[in-house]
Amino acid sequence: MAIHKKEEFSQKEQDLAAFAKALSHPARIAILKVLAQKNECICGEIVDLLPLAQSTVSQHLKELKNAGLIDGTVDGPRSCYCINWKAFEKFNGEFSFLFNKLKVQSEKACC
Repeated sequence: MAIHKKEEFSQKEQDLAAFAKALSHPARIAILKVLAQKNECICGEIVDLLPLAQSTVSQHLKELKNAGLIDGTVDGPRSCYCINWKAFEKFNGEFSFLFNKLKVQSEKACC
C-alpha cells in the first residue's frame, strides 16, 4: 500500500509543484493565452476559440482557478475569468530562484 508523503516536503515545494501541475496541460496554456490577449473573457468565448467541448473547458478553468492562476466570477449564466498576475509574479520569482540555485549546484559537479 502506497503512503502519501507529500507533507514531507516544504510548503514552497508543494506550492511550486501545484503551480506546475496546473500548467501541465496544453489546453490550460491555450486558455491562459486567450485570457492574456483579452484581459477578461467569458467562458463561451474561450469555448469558441478552442477545439474542446464546453464541459472540458470548464474543467480546465476550474483547475486553473483552484491553483489560483485565474480569478473568476459567475453572474447568472455568464462566467468571467481573468489571469491572477500576482500569483504568476510570485511563482515566476520562485521558479527563477529554484532554477538559478539548481544551475549553480550543477556547475560545481557534473557526471
